[in-house]
Amino acid sequence: MQRISTFSLVAYDPAEKAWGIAVASKFPAVGAVVPWARAGAGAVATQSYANTSFGPDGLELMEADMPAGEALHTLLEADEERKLRQVGMVDSSGHPASFTGEDCIAWAGGRCGEHYAMQGNLLTGEETLAAMEQAYLASAEPFPERLVSALLAADRAGGDSRGRQSAAVLVVKEEGGYGGYNDRWIDYRIDDHPDPVPQLQHLLKLHGLYFGKSDAEDQLPLEGNTLAQLMTILHKQEYLSREITQYGEEARNALRRLIGNENFEDRTDLEDNIIDRPVFDYLLEKFG
Repeated sequence: MQRISTFSLVAYDPAEKAWGIAVASKFPAVGAVVPWARAGAGAVATQSYANTSFGPDGLELMEADMPAGEALHTLLEADEERKLRQVGMVDSSGHPASFTGEDCIAWAGGRCGEHYAMQGNLLTGEETLAAMEQAYLASAEPFPERLVSALLAADRAGGDSRGRQSAAVLVVKEEGGYGGYNDRWIDYRIDDHPDPVPQLQHLLKLHGLYFGKSDAEDQLPLEGNTLAQLMTILHKQEYLSREITQYGEEARNALRRLIGNENFEDRTDLEDNIIDRPVFDYLLEKFG
């Protein structure tokens, strides 16, 4: 059994009613092992010589209204190798719990605060968790970005003493997933990269671009200079075989194909002739 020497943040956001984990490690695909979460139940990070049963079993206990501290105690009592484990949990109400077994490799430790638990082992030192906590508490970003920003602060403060390889962020809330069919609001992993945490930040930016929605004041009518620049893109990218100036059926069909190929159907309304400004800016940067 390989140790999952890593650092993680497990947290609950009462405003979003969301539970999340951000984790990084010098270990391949850490997101396949450490983070577990379920809306209405809580979140679990299991690491060091990880007992992955702590994920589903811990969620089952907390979904049955067992507080995180009691659930963690129950899991550890049944585990003969608990001295090797490191675990962080937040329950359905956001109460935290963290455990570091005495045989985890130094530097190892954890800390808890209101609605969060953070822990790490085989770190460069306690400064990793101190930086994570400071960044998390100081951030005013949306919950998923706040988790990853704290992870990056910990990474830049020292992180895993062996180096960098993988990172993941998992955030759940009721009907938070694609189409509202599941609770998986955010689920991104970088499985093998020399600097994985900034790659997570990039994926969160893309998530906002593809699945966000602009306020009315940030929606652009398809007219004037906005339309002219889109028409130029359509011609340059060969969606239109010739330059045209009238926004008729030919141009509308070409724009529909471009929007479909770029996966921006949810951020345009070609019936009302509107495009969200972030999408327009992205298309200009990519094709302009």
